[in-house]
Amino acid sequence: MKDTQETNLPIEETGKLEETKAPVTTPENTTEEVVSTESSEEVAEVPANEILVETVDLVLTNVTEEQPETGKEVATVAGGIGKFTKEEILNKLTELVEGPVESVRTEIESLKQAYYKLHRNEVNALKKAFIENGGEENSFVALEDETESKIKELLAVYKEKRAAQIAEEEQQKATNYTLKLQLIDRLKALTESQEDFNKLYDKFKEIQQKWKEIKAVPQEHANELWKNYQIYTEKFYDIIKINNQFRDYDFKKNLELKTALCEAVEKLEREPDIISAFHQLQKLHQQWREIGPVTKDLREEIWGRFKEASTVINKCHQEHFESLKAKEQDNLEAKTAICEEIESIDFDQLKTFKDWEAKNKEVIALQEKWKTIGFAPKKYNVKIFERFRAACDVYFNKKSEYYKVVKEEMEQNLELKKALCEKAEALKDSTNWRKTTEKMIILQKEWKTIGPVARKYSDSIWKRFIAACDYFFEQKNKNVSSQKGAEQGNLAAKKELIQKIKDLDATLEHEEALSTLKAYMAEWNVIGFVPFKEKDKIYKEYHEAIDKQFDRLKIGQSERRMQPFRSNINEIAGGEKGKGKLYGERERLMRTYDRMKNELQTYENNIGFLSIFSEGGGRLVKEMERKIEKLKDEMVLIVKKIETIDENLE
Repeated sequence: MKDTQETNLPIEETGKLEETKAPVTTPENTTEEVVSTESSEEVAEVPANEILVETVDLVLTNVTEEQPETGKEVATVAGGIGKFTKEEILNKLTELVEGPVESVRTEIESLKQAYYKLHRNEVNALKKAFIENGGEENSFVALEDETESKIKELLAVYKEKRAAQIAEEEQQKATNYTLKLQLIDRLKALTESQEDFNKLYDKFKEIQQKWKEIKAVPQEHANELWKNYQIYTEKFYDIIKINNQFRDYDFKKNLELKTALCEAVEKLEREPDIISAFHQLQKLHQQWREIGPVTKDLREEIWGRFKEASTVINKCHQEHFESLKAKEQDNLEAKTAICEEIESIDFDQLKTFKDWEAKNKEVIALQEKWKTIGFAPKKYNVKIFERFRAACDVYFNKKSEYYKVVKEEMEQNLELKKALCEKAEALKDSTNWRKTTEKMIILQKEWKTIGPVARKYSDSIWKRFIAACDYFFEQKNKNVSSQKGAEQGNLAAKKELIQKIKDLDATLEHEEALSTLKAYMAEWNVIGFVPFKEKDKIYKEYHEAIDKQFDRLKIGQSERRMQPFRSNINEIAGGEKGKGKLYGERERLMRTYDRMKNELQTYENNIGFLSIFSEGGGRLVKEMERKIEKLKDEMVLIVKKIETIDENLE
């Protein structure tokens, strides 16, 4: 880099070389101008060593050989042209003038001088002969040479072409000046940019290359242009120095990270689950690829250690994979058994919606089981899958046919339930508590005998019916004063039960203590309502006592949460508005489950786009994994709650 910069210094900084020109001799009566060699402007930015070579090449090495007085004179022409007569020089000059100007300048100059040397020798020979024959030297007049005028015409044409070339070169110099100013602006921008250094360095090398490719500029701008280029080049090299310090720090951190990865791979050798070890290895390899390099002298060593440890895991995985082939026949037998089980379904036994739901769970479980079974032998793998798919298609087609019939029945059930709603609404304002209660109970029993309705109507029709029933019983309860005495008795009973829970014998065995505690909880559920103003307080005391015993017995949070829920559900089910509230709670839990399911899918999709090597990425991944596990636990708990509600609804 440094050598390149020094050789590109302008003439003013490296020492100016004077151009060497060969002396040119012309006859006294010739006014032709000597064709100029390289102009001073054109060498403004050419390195000194290049100028020296060029000027040496321009020196004309003419050699004149003595020829006999008889015969034509010839001249030796520089550039390897050979010995030419004047006619040959004229022909050669004619050929060269028609060619490119820049490639024939030296030859034309050489031919021109060779011609005038021949011309001068001829004139001198004629003059000598004239004097020897008695003539006066001052009276000698040389004869006109026809080739000379042709030579001058050709040189004039060449001069015009050369002038046009010089003008074009001057225009190119101006263009080059503009381009170099743009490169300096780009170089200045690089020194102020906050972009990634590797990209900056690539751009810097590109600017350097283009600077070299752009040649001469006008002489008056050369020095200033070069100085500005040097200023920003040095600034950029200062940035390189700082970056190298950061690079050394990165090398050190990368070595620490890669060493940790080597240790992690080496620990995988003790992992009992080879599949898990192999997948972990892939993640570690991905991490390795994302870590930057280390110092050159350690690269092979650290990679060799990582590769050696990886080879051990890959070999174990390969052996495990080969052992799986032996299980393919077992997989075929297991899949055949699944097909036979689905094919053997007796559809005549599936007569109710509940039967179909139970059977549907079995089929779905078999489908899930199918997914857990590995490949069968290649020869049978496609065939067994087609058999399995065909059996499933038969089942689900039968199910669709049944549901079509059920849909028609549901429409009839809807009309029957609407009629019951109208009857309940007609009775809700009655004050004949005993008879109307009996009628309402009859309507509720009749409601239970009617089958289900479509899901989109289920909630609304039930709310309509239960609203009429609840309204009547609420009005009835307001008129039953004895209920308050019962609530006070229930309050006393619950307080006594709370004390029993607190005084639970600590010496009991775990299972006996847990059984006793569950019995107390069941007893709590049997006790009826308490006065409304005492409800929250007594409920809080009860749960504090239960939680304390749970802590002592080390009962998990899931089971703890289910116990009060079961109690609450049992309490709701025993109330007069129990069924309606249970259905409402079930629908709420179903909506919560669907929302959590969508949220879980979103988290699982997003976690694949996070890089644990981006800043803060590791913490985000761990946090998201924690949320996923929490969601899964909550969903399991919700399923248990729904099952508890279904048990009470049955």
